[in-house]
This record gives sequence, structure tokens and C-alpha cells, in this order.
Amino acid sequence: MPESRQGRVTDQVGHDDAHVVLLTCADGDRTAETGADLRTVAVPPRPGRTDLDPVLTDPDLRRLVVAGTDADLAAVLQRLLRADRLGVELAYVPAGRRSAAARVWGLPHGPAALHLATHGTARAVPLVRDDAGGVLVGRAELRAIHGEAYCDEVLALRGAARRLVVTPWPDGAGVASVDGTTGGVAVRAGLTGRLPDGRVRAVPPTARAGRGAATGRAVQVGCLPATLVRDGVPHPRPVTRWAWYRHVADWLLVRGAGH
Repeated sequence: MPESRQGRVTDQVGHDDAHVVLLTCADGDRTAETGADLRTVAVPPRPGRTDLDPVLTDPDLRRLVVAGTDADLAAVLQRLLRADRLGVELAYVPAGRRSAAARVWGLPHGPAALHLATHGTARAVPLVRDDAGGVLVGRAELRAIHGEAYCDEVLALRGAARRLVVTPWPDGAGVASVDGTTGGVAVRAGLTGRLPDGRVRAVPPTARAGRGAATGRAVQVGCLPATLVRDGVPHPRPVTRWAWYRHVADWLLVRGAGH
């Protein structure tokens, strides 16, 4: 039997569940509005406090279905974190097939995504934050980077790389959360910008230069000024330091069977 919201798995919802809300973001898939018999709220891209708090006033709110981009999903999750509402489940209907979050979490697209969002169960997954107060749901990358990157004690980059890619890592890395789930953050330095694949390829500590990969609890980067893109949104200025880490609490994501 599924556990409570504070546990690892929650029950399915019905199309007529009054405490499930479909958020259609302005740059998302508007066809989702007619694809489910749910209360629908239109919000702007990357909705903020004034957009979301009226929805969050429902103390029995169970699930938010986000139809939009990875940046939209990250904005909603960030608001849940700041509002202390991580008990609200999140489902995702990606706006396109290039969603890194969908790849990381094994989520479908199109009608299958909407079906999962309304019929699937939510599971606790690692919440990845950064030291600027943001969250990461899909992909972050540092472009044309020259510096060093560590994942816990593993050296993942020394020298130059065209891309340093960081993602949440669903299972088997990092440390357990307060709810007992495992997972963390993954990093991969390279020429092509491919997502991390979970393998650890450490750069030898004595090496003058090298590109590797790792999974763990945190990723820390120090570099010459580089361009940072988080969930598809460029940072407004070059950065020389950044860190991502697994938060002590999880978030609840609606995922398919077997995940």
C-alpha cells in the first residue's frame, strides 16, 4: 500500500480531485489545458511568489501539474521550498522533447506525460540546491570553463572543458535524506556537453589537467569567469565560483513505474 506524503510513495489522484491544480505556464504546452479535467491556473513563465501563493493558500493542496519548461518547474519547486510546502506533489508535462529534467527523471512527453501527471504516484526524490538560493531540476552547465571542479572528494575537472554539466542524480549517490532516500548530484566535464551517466572517472590529483565525472552529495567549482546556464536560463553575469548540493529534505515527483 502507498505510504503517506512524508514517505516514499503516495496514492494516485483522480481527474476530479479538487486539490490537484494544473499550472499552464505562458511558454509551456497550452494544449495541456484541454487534456485533463483539472482546475487550471494560467501563470507566466518562471512563476514567482505572487503567481503561486494564491494557489498555495489551499491547505489541502495535494498536487501541482506543471505544463511548461524546466525553468518553470524549477521556479515552482523553489517556491514550494521557500513556502515550506514540500509536501505538495509535483507532476511535469514538458513543453518539448528537449527537456533535460524529463531525461534525468525518466519522464515522458506529450499525452503520456499528462496521463502520468494525473494517474501516476509521487515518490520522494533528491532536491538539489545551489549556493545562490536556487534549485536544479534538470541541467546546469558552465561553458568554456577553465578551473577545477570537485564532487565531494573526487576531482572531476582540472584545466579546460567546453562544458561542465551538473544534474540531480536520482539514486545511489550522495547521502540519505531525512526520509531515508538516496541520491544526490552528478557532474561531467567534457567536450560535448553530454549528461552525466553515473560513472565515476576521477582526475588523478597529481594530473596537470584532466576531465572526469562523478556522483555524490555536492559539486564545487572554482574557475576563471565562465557562462552559467541553469535549467535553460543564463545567469546574468559570468561566475568564478558555484556549488550545488543535496538538500536535507526531498521533493515529491510523480514518476513512472520502476523509477
